[in-house]
Amino acid sequence: MSLDIYVDLMSPPCRAVVFMAQKNNIPYTEKTLDLFKGDQLKDEFFQVNPLQKVPVICHDGFKLTESVAILKYLAAMYPVAEHWYPKEPQARALVDEYFAWQHCSLWMNIVPYFLSHTLIPKISGKPVAEKKVQEMKENLELTVGVLQSKFLQEKSFLCGSQISIADLLAYCHLQQPKAVGYDTLAGKPQLEAWLCRVEEVLGDELLQDVNARLQNVEQIVNSSDLPSDMIEIVKKRLRMLFD
Repeated sequence: MSLDIYVDLMSPPCRAVVFMAQKNNIPYTEKTLDLFKGDQLKDEFFQVNPLQKVPVICHDGFKLTESVAILKYLAAMYPVAEHWYPKEPQARALVDEYFAWQHCSLWMNIVPYFLSHTLIPKISGKPVAEKKVQEMKENLELTVGVLQSKFLQEKSFLCGSQISIADLLAYCHLQQPKAVGYDTLAGKPQLEAWLCRVEEVLGDELLQDVNARLQNVEQIVNSSDLPSDMIEIVKKRLRMLFD
């Protein structure tokens, strides 16, 4: 059975899917896109995913988009340890609860901050107003506080005593602002300890391999020649940042 995974490892959801596949020895072929060069807007990728987003998987002709759906699918289709996505209803519900929350909270606050330090200055030719950046930081701090008080609490991992796919996605999301100089977990010992536990499970070699592109984000953005249609998309979606 052939599995193709379309990714740009600059993207947190893409990294989460790759972490899941590699950590569990799931055989796959990686199809790499460069989002900064607009590969997701090309006609050939439109045939793969009309939504023009990654990650996407193609599994023997079956196409699936959206990282949460993909993570759950991999846990169901391959012989992975049950702790990744538990079968017990209440344990599974906790993972699903995190996924339902994160998309319109943690992720929605991380995206503007990351873009305000990468694509937006490149497109506009000037930095985002410091007041706006400070507002983003405050929103992130509130959201990370909820991550601690509601989800992690006193547990080892977000949904229990063992790592799950919820931890993978949260870990990848939180690396994004850190890559542009803002460590949202600094001074939060319980969350810092959680992050260390996640990294211990994943292992140094895998972390270095999957995170390598993110660590070079400044160089990659500065050397990218952004296509005009991509610039217009960014402007439309994040017009509030161009005041």
